[in-house]
Amino acid sequence: MISLWSGPRNISTAMMYSFAQRNDTKVIDEPLYGHYLRETNADHPGKEEIMQTLNCEGESVVQDLLTMNLQGSKTLLFMKQMTKHLVNIDLSFLEQTENILLIRDPKEMLPSLAEQLNEVQLSDTGFDQQYELYNFLLSTGNKPLLIDATELLKNPEYILQKLCERLDIEFTSTMLSWKPGARKEDGVWAKYWYKSLHQTSGFRDYKPKSHFPEGLESLLMECKPYYEKLYKESLKANG
Repeated sequence: MISLWSGPRNISTAMMYSFAQRNDTKVIDEPLYGHYLRETNADHPGKEEIMQTLNCEGESVVQDLLTMNLQGSKTLLFMKQMTKHLVNIDLSFLEQTENILLIRDPKEMLPSLAEQLNEVQLSDTGFDQQYELYNFLLSTGNKPLLIDATELLKNPEYILQKLCERLDIEFTSTMLSWKPGARKEDGVWAKYWYKSLHQTSGFRDYKPKSHFPEGLESLLMECKPYYEKLYKESLKANG
């Protein structure tokens, strides 16, 4: 059982699509999203539809995931999760999962997030929660894997190979590409967040952003210390 803990506007959905190409893997898209919206009353696109579609009882969701029966050839469960969704959740269940933290340089991520949300705060980025989660996992002896989006895009095959090696599963080249378009595993929020990804057939080449909005400078300074500490521990494309 694998939990990918990401911040928003990362390549977490691409990672979900990547693992969905494995014959042995079932993927689930943000199962705690409804719980997060109920607990925080955050103003997100499609909020009402999301809450009507998902189980919004967080602890119930966790128990359903831990006791899920995989069918047929599916022996591995991959869950794309947002770190900020862990609101008022007992974290002891993380002892039963392989945990991956997916991070992205805030200079790359914040402009994209600001296009989706009217007012962006540190709590919307998930950086502080990711840092807290990383230290919590270390304190329990559950050392998480750290993947940086830029490093992955620079060399997807190498990073995925190293990731699979750490997870003790076989890497398959099918993880590098997928058919364009929506997937049956997509959450109902896909129409708001996944449009550009639905036009892809694999991990896009990394291209640094050329402009950063001045209005986000102070938030960038808040995010950077968390990101930089986590980045030091992440897998690097050059080995």
